[in-house]
Amino acid sequence: MTLKRSLVWLRRDLRSVDHAALHHALTSSNAVHCVFIYDRAILATLPRADRRVEFIHASLAELDAELRRLGGGLIVRHGDAAAEIVRLAAELDVEAVFVNGDAEPQAIARDAAVAASLERDGRQLFSFKDHVIFEKNEVLTLGEKPFSVFTPYKNAWLKCMAAEPECLAPYPVEPHAARLAPAPPGPALPSLAEIGFAPTNLRALGIPTGMAGGAALFDNFLARVGAYDEARNYPAVKGPSYLSMHLRFGTVSVRQLVRTIVQLIARGGGGSGAPVWLSELIWREFYAMILFHHPHVADRAFKPAYDAIAWETGDAADAAFAAWCEGRTGYPLVDAAMAQLNQTGYMHNRLRMVTACFLIKDLGIDWRRGEAYFALHLNDFELASNNGGWQWAASSGCDAQPYFRIFNPITQSEKFDAEGRFIRRYLPQLAPLGDKEIHAPWRVPAMLLEQKGIRLGRDYPAPIVDHAEARARTLARYAVVKTAA
Repeated sequence: MTLKRSLVWLRRDLRSVDHAALHHALTSSNAVHCVFIYDRAILATLPRADRRVEFIHASLAELDAELRRLGGGLIVRHGDAAAEIVRLAAELDVEAVFVNGDAEPQAIARDAAVAASLERDGRQLFSFKDHVIFEKNEVLTLGEKPFSVFTPYKNAWLKCMAAEPECLAPYPVEPHAARLAPAPPGPALPSLAEIGFAPTNLRALGIPTGMAGGAALFDNFLARVGAYDEARNYPAVKGPSYLSMHLRFGTVSVRQLVRTIVQLIARGGGGSGAPVWLSELIWREFYAMILFHHPHVADRAFKPAYDAIAWETGDAADAAFAAWCEGRTGYPLVDAAMAQLNQTGYMHNRLRMVTACFLIKDLGIDWRRGEAYFALHLNDFELASNNGGWQWAASSGCDAQPYFRIFNPITQSEKFDAEGRFIRRYLPQLAPLGDKEIHAPWRVPAMLLEQKGIRLGRDYPAPIVDHAEARARTLARYAVVKTAA
């Protein structure tokens, strides 16, 4: 059965290539409209200068231009997303709305409400898998239960991919573009100001946007993926792919990324780095699966016993949390990492682990406070991955490692930023220190610090906590979960 008219509702899939919902709409409809809705409910929680909103805005401009080249165009609305999509479906008199699914609890509830409203109007909502390779119940244990540990999940994921190679097949759009509805008259996109936002330093930082930006980053990464397994650990080195923001907003196709890497490995290429990067993509899907099957993790520990932990509260804890947020802990690697986050919206993955562990296990502060701070500031914020990472650091999540894993911020600094290059970039006041001194300035004799123009408490703070003492407190704090660890 061919539909007369349909509507594709774009959300976290801002591209016109290898797009599941758009492909299915085009191959089953005579005319297809495309819409993006700036959701007031989401935007209201964000600062007025938010890089993610500017990234979306720039990516939509590119997407609209590409759709117009293909003979269509983009409708953009600003309002309550659930109400706007139902209203627009009625205005256009479409028979169905096509979307790519989203496994976050709020998105599931929103889509269910939209589906019910559309059904009352005699319309349908069709949802497709697009932002992951496998979702929901597609990768299960032999007992048909969701996995709770990564390595067995990864092994099963790889077996599923080998058994179902069609899971990586692209969803072509351009061959069916003649069915795109013409672009609506007038300007397609509201300005940032018209939706209540201001420009950020996104362009000054050189963060590439849209499909073209994602493609350029991937091409650049493929040339160095062979060294990824080692290079990814050093924040001063160009090791990561820097694609996480593009994965978050769907300006790249995860199928294309996985397909390219799998083919590279099959040809004997990609060195030792390509399989490790593939594992990182699988981690992303693991956390999405966990959130789908265990939505309680959004605000509680995956392992219920860990909810019994008594975290530090009161004025002293609030002051310590503020120092962590602002990069004033006195531990250079932690402070440089927080400066990177605050200035750019990005944080190197190794440093996400270091800073999270410091907040939780050196300062004794509830992981949910740090998770919320990252959610507000990370360009690539994705609920499942952010939550999974924080629960990993808190030892309360899906991880076989024991609760007494506590990163030492000094040894982490000495190992992964041995020459202090990353620290000097974000804490220039410490630049005069030597490569061995820069990781723990308080250990440098005061006279030598003065000679280098540095005074603790004036130019850089003294440590707000002693790591050895904090470690002992953490072991005592976590004693309530010993039997469950």
